[in-house]
Amino acid sequence: MSTGKKILLSILGVIVILLVAVGGYLGKVYFDVKKTADGVYEESTRIKSQLREKPVSVKQGEAMSILLLGIDTGEFDRTEQGRSDSIMIATVSPDKKQTTIVSIPRDTYTEIVGLGTLDKLNHAYAFGGAEMSMDSTEKLLGVPIDHYVSVNMHGLKEMVDAVGKIQLENNIEFTQDGYEFHQGPVQLDGDAALAYIRMRYDDPNGDYGRQERQRKVVMAIIKKAMSPSIIANYGTILNTLEDHVKTDIPWSQMTAMQSKYWDAFSHIENDQLQGVGAMREGVSYQDISPEELARVQALLKEQLDLP
Repeated sequence: MSTGKKILLSILGVIVILLVAVGGYLGKVYFDVKKTADGVYEESTRIKSQLREKPVSVKQGEAMSILLLGIDTGEFDRTEQGRSDSIMIATVSPDKKQTTIVSIPRDTYTEIVGLGTLDKLNHAYAFGGAEMSMDSTEKLLGVPIDHYVSVNMHGLKEMVDAVGKIQLENNIEFTQDGYEFHQGPVQLDGDAALAYIRMRYDDPNGDYGRQERQRKVVMAIIKKAMSPSIIANYGTILNTLEDHVKTDIPWSQMTAMQSKYWDAFSHIENDQLQGVGAMREGVSYQDISPEELARVQALLKEQLDLP
């Protein structure tokens, strides 16, 4: 989850993967998982994407998309709605046995659907929560957004601590929040993981470098979560999910994912929507070229089996 980010995957990766993984066990564990799934579920008035004739059928194993949002509410004990600090779209294709996660610059200059204004994409969450984020991302990319999973910053730290230290490959040496990160393989606990993804200004690739580190963290969490040994700590994991995660994916669909989507979750590819920095009235944005939008749109449509 280099990808993918603060959430990150938080995202999908993390929530659905952890719930589905742990939910494969029987007895009390099963009922504990169901209780957590019901607790993180947030009913949406958005029955389906406007770009689909009918909702995706998880029971039939249809390819679907999930918007992954890393929310900044929990970073410094803030309690306001916050903004989506990391934004990713995951397309999950059972037929292709693959999940593709595309990171989207949070400063992308685009229409905020429902407000009729142009602004940074991450402001959509502050204005209208997950549903406005879904609608605005859908309008930007021109592909259906079927579901969402959100997790706050503090939740990512606790997720890492719940699954145990994660290991990933670090590309650049830097110091952040008192932690020294050397090139090569590094092991991170929750606090270190949060520091690892926070660094931005010392990265030669700027915010894109930070997004890449976020993706690595998310992928590392998923990898650790899929280990059979995770069941030993399932209680802590479930508590963390219930405290910090929200999704519009109900329990009935999560259980179907366990059998229909598991192979796809096990093979994850990453991509990045690339923008160009631009200033408007003293505010920095990321402009996405028509060619780059077309490239990513084609990639996502292929994964979703759309023409």
